[in-house]
Amino acid sequence: MPSKPLRIATANVNGIRAAFRKGMGAWLDARDVDILALQEVRASTEDLQGLLGDEWDIVHDPATAKGRAGVAIASRHRAHIHRVELGATEFDSAGRWLEADYEIGTQVVTVVSAYVHSGEAGTEKQHAKYTFLDAMEARLPALQKHNPLAVVMGDLNVGHRKLDIRNWRGNVKRAGFLPEERAYFDRIVGAEDDPRYNDGAGLGWVDVGRKAAGEVDGPYTWWSWRGQAFDNDTGWRIDYHLASPALAATVKNYAVDRAAAYDERWSDHTPVVVDYAI
Repeated sequence: MPSKPLRIATANVNGIRAAFRKGMGAWLDARDVDILALQEVRASTEDLQGLLGDEWDIVHDPATAKGRAGVAIASRHRAHIHRVELGATEFDSAGRWLEADYEIGTQVVTVVSAYVHSGEAGTEKQHAKYTFLDAMEARLPALQKHNPLAVVMGDLNVGHRKLDIRNWRGNVKRAGFLPEERAYFDRIVGAEDDPRYNDGAGLGWVDVGRKAAGEVDGPYTWWSWRGQAFDNDTGWRIDYHLASPALAATVKNYAVDRAAAYDERWSDHTPVVVDYAI
């Protein structure tokens, strides 16, 4: 009998304690996830362990400022090693980048939970976002050299293409869809007019979501709480699985777990779940 694929999910929980109060636990119980990357945890490691349960092994990097950001990876497998440094030592990446290696049978998979700054055009917040994206872009080749089976997941806070934002025309000057931001993804997975886009272009990484969905709008992963954005599906696709080529070749299924109704949401983001046959 073939072995069960490795199910890896990412979710920006927008505060994990609030997410559990709104129903995240029921989703997790039903989803049979093996490795779960979390962003915007905004809680202590003890809180995480208490909510998820002792059957999960948890690595956690809280933000420097209490109650802000925070990334974690929870797994049914114990992390072999984990790393939190990203970029120059004077750059504070705490709560935004967490790498962990997991032994899955005879293989080792490297998983990253990343939370890119939201930014704000023309401000210091945008400068911090570019500093982080510079560090991420520089890290990716080393990450693949470290392990050919690697995936960077999380809220990367950039819609790469027009397909990734419902109202892209109204957001061309807004953080999250600025040309300078989108250029990072051109360099990572390739520009959309590159014949090798998402198939060896740029640094060679694969946007698993776009590869699976094809040339269609969305599927979106974030909707504002305000107005009718969720009901009208006026969203952004900013939560990613960026997989190394070797890992991307093993993808068996990709799913965006969009809530059935507005009042069933437990975050303004939705989980993105991928099955890898390794």
